[in-house]
Amino acid sequence: MDSEVCASADRLASARAADAEVDPLRRLVEQTAAFSHTFLRWIDAQAADGLTLPRLRLVERLHCRGPAMMRTLADELELSPRNMTALVDNLEAEGLVARRPHPTDRRATMIELTAGGSEAAEVVLSPAMSGMSCLFTDLTADQQAQFAEVMAVLKEGMRRRSAEAVGPRVAAWAGAGGDDAAEDAADPEAAQA
Repeated sequence: MDSEVCASADRLASARAADAEVDPLRRLVEQTAAFSHTFLRWIDAQAADGLTLPRLRLVERLHCRGPAMMRTLADELELSPRNMTALVDNLEAEGLVARRPHPTDRRATMIELTAGGSEAAEVVLSPAMSGMSCLFTDLTADQQAQFAEVMAVLKEGMRRRSAEAVGPRVAAWAGAGGDDAAEDAADPEAAQA
C-alpha cells in the first residue's frame, strides 16, 4: 500500500533500525503512548485490595464529599456514563457502594458508600494513593509543576481539537473523557461489566 501513513511508518521503522533521527513529533507520540501504557500498568500494580484508580477515585469522592447522582459523579471523575455504570455495578456487587432513591427527584438515583465502603476508604485510600503517586517523587518540584502544566496544555489541546472536529463520535469523546473503547482498554472494570 502506498499511502502517507504507511510511508511515515516505514520512515519511523527505518530510523529506529538505523538509530537515526526520527520526526520529533512522531517520537513524542511514540514515547507518550509507551509511557501511558506503562503508567496504567504501574497504577494497576499499585492497586490495593482490588481498588484500581477509577475505583479509588470514586470511593474517595463519595467518602470525602458524600452521596451524589451517578451523572454528577461521571462528570466529576471524567468518565463516560457507560464506564461509570460499570464501575458502580462492580463496587455495588462487592458491597462498597449502594444505589438509593434521590430524596426529591424520583427519576434520579443517588450513589453512596456502604459501611464496608467507608471502612475500605479509611484503610485503603491513603496508602494506595501514596503508592500510586510515589513515582512522581523521582521528579523535582519544578519538574512536577512543569509536567502538570504540560499535561494540562495537551489535555486542553485534545478537547479543543475534538470540539472543532466534525462528527458526534469525536465530540462525545471530548465530553466524556475519551472513547469508550479506549477507556475500556485502560479500565478493565468496564470490560467486566
